[in-house]
Amino acid sequence: MYLYHYYDQDYGPFRNLSELTDEEVDIVVKKIAKEKQEAFCNKRTSEYMLKRRHYENILREEFLKKGGKIERVVPQYMVIGECDFLRYWYVNSAYIKIDIDDFDKSTLSFTYGDSHPTFSDLVNDGKEYRKKLYTYNEILDVIEKYGYPQEWNETGEYGPERYIEVHVWSDETLKKYYL
Repeated sequence: MYLYHYYDQDYGPFRNLSELTDEEVDIVVKKIAKEKQEAFCNKRTSEYMLKRRHYENILREEFLKKGGKIERVVPQYMVIGECDFLRYWYVNSAYIKIDIDDFDKSTLSFTYGDSHPTFSDLVNDGKEYRKKLYTYNEILDVIEKYGYPQEWNETGEYGPERYIEVHVWSDETLKKYYL
């Protein structure tokens, strides 16, 4: 099993807005809006960071309840498997592919789909994986039951889940990819 991190080559991998102050986020967002007008992230609302920080707090709290090992204040994001949908988020798209066995699995949490709709009160379709965070062993059971969203919901016509999101709570494996 491989984890993928998609990013814009012009900015580099593992650039996490959540690590920035609100003022720094504003500067970066304006820069991207000017330089990459067709980028997916330019479709985000002004409330995006407020919501993102809210969902990241939920991820952290839920992972701690499950005994997860947290070494970062906010997670770095990856997905399980290749995902064309994410490739098109970036103008100059690239990805990093890392074997999951290279990670300490106790530092990984998962949502079946993006964490925003997973924990959003606006998504109320009754699917059992809503409002749930999984450990590595737990997500394996979910994958066995439902498969990979990018295979059965490539276009998003069956709901918001398009991939399995991975929350990496340690820099140990990723530090060699930081610029």
